Amino acid sequence: MEMTDRINTYYPSMTKSEQKVARCVLEHPDNIIYFSVTELADFAGTGETTVMRFCRKIGFKGYQDFKLMLAQGLPKQQALSGREGRDGDYPTHLYESMVDVLQSSLSMLDRGQLEESVNQIDAARHVQFFGVGSSAITALDAKNRFLRIGRRVEAIADSHIQSMMAVTMGKGDIAFGISVSGSTLDTNDMLMKAKQNGAKIIAMTNYAKSPIASIADIVLLTAGKESPLEGGSIGAKISQLFIIDLICEGLERRHTDETKNMKERTARAVIDRIY
Repeated sequence: MEMTDRINTYYPSMTKSEQKVARCVLEHPDNIIYFSVTELADFAGTGETTVMRFCRKIGFKGYQDFKLMLAQGLPKQQALSGREGRDGDYPTHLYESMVDVLQSSLSMLDRGQLEESVNQIDAARHVQFFGVGSSAITALDAKNRFLRIGRRVEAIADSHIQSMMAVTMGKGDIAFGISVSGSTLDTNDMLMKAKQNGAKIIAMTNYAKSPIASIADIVLLTAGKESPLEGGSIGAKISQLFIIDLICEGLERRHTDETKNMKERTARAVIDRIY
């Protein structure tokens, strides 16, 4: 059943609050696929629980399931509009998209939050990155980047190990969560466990209004929002790595001589592994 037909079928049985959500979806489907559950609730003037009830009422298990089906009804229209005026020049189109992502990342950057992140990480006893899926890959990239400047941080892909790491964190530690949607259950659960044990929480997400942001002490916003059909997009990845690089640059500027020495040592450690 098409989304419009599905919503219209159940519309009369919805509460007034649920009908507000339904009207927003019907009128702005192209925008809704990029909204977090919190953003849709704010946009509709309702609560998150109302959005979840709406999704279940029209036959979906949850909000992400609903967004996936909504996005599946839009690709053909979006693909056509994305090609207009570009004559099929996808290399140029992709290049322009990446430049736009970096420009958006810079404009969205809260320099106060960035500086506070550098402060906290510089003074931290231990830094643990948390992420799943493509965000786990970013976490591993961050580990490599930090190690190059002599910073011992940890990033582990296995969810069981992540869970054990979270509950063993405490005061003086930093739990750094990475989630494009801000609604990743595993990542948010790890951060909450770490927070309950006294760790400071830094969150990197595309959504200022999302569950991960409500957990975090510091929120670093990224750009390159993706629909449910675009998970792991390069645009979102570039934005995440840009923020990681900014944090490392901030640390380097505070410890210039030490960083230079560690860069030389880490480079020499792998130089005989390269032809």
